[in-house]
Amino acid sequence: MLSIGEFSKICQVSTKTLRYYAEIGLINPEEINPENGYRYYSIKQLETMLLINRLKAYEISLEEIKALLQLEKDQFEEKLIVLLNKKKYEIQAKLTVYDMMLQQLSNDMQNLQKGESVFSNLKDLDIMLVEVPAIYILSIRKLVSIEECNLGYEVLFNQLHKRISEDGLTMIGPPMTIYHSEEYLFEGYDIEFAIPVKEYVTGTKDFNPGLCIKTRLKGAYSEITSVYAKQHEWLEQEKYCVTKPPFDVYITNPRETGRSKDFITDVYLPVKKI
Repeated sequence: MLSIGEFSKICQVSTKTLRYYAEIGLINPEEINPENGYRYYSIKQLETMLLINRLKAYEISLEEIKALLQLEKDQFEEKLIVLLNKKKYEIQAKLTVYDMMLQQLSNDMQNLQKGESVFSNLKDLDIMLVEVPAIYILSIRKLVSIEECNLGYEVLFNQLHKRISEDGLTMIGPPMTIYHSEEYLFEGYDIEFAIPVKEYVTGTKDFNPGLCIKTRLKGAYSEITSVYAKQHEWLEQEKYCVTKPPFDVYITNPRETGRSKDFITDVYLPVKKI
């Protein structure tokens, strides 16, 4: 048996935390001396405590860990795999966001070192008024968290490509996203991930944006919000208003292009004259 101090030292968890864990029923001492209240833990509990530490490091909540530890062995292993896969996805999403942020930061520093604005690459953006013809799209609409956005594009577009391949559909344009959220929401964006197809079959739908303003952006996806700002300046100046949700068309594949500064995205905003 190990005293609470010895157990604390081995597992690198404070005695205060161990007492809290016992209070919430996460891990209880194997034995408590009724005379002096001293707490003792068994050697076999070391592995349990180390597992708790590991899962906490993955930002799995104490509630989830407690529920996991209460399961039978076969259920425990199955649930643990589900939790770890979920966290792996979340961490990959965060890494993608940070990687793109670092690339953007480097671009901003280069612009500033040249004596230019961080938005200097946006000053020459053109806004064109275009008529976008009606098409069929195969799509998935989902509420996507901010962290999941970039990784979500890849995962969900892969699902659509798989469906196109399995059903023998004909892709007639690059992937696109349609933004249905009317306002910024902390919990995420209501986004429709879509690929234009030739056939009208179960699962496809009409997409008819009509008259739009279009801006081609060369650079990181994070610059798209700046494009929206410039487009809305144009709307006010030219007396147009928005009629339908905005959408982006991805001319380049980020996995093939590599550097975010070489990404090409067409940004559309359906409009009408006031």
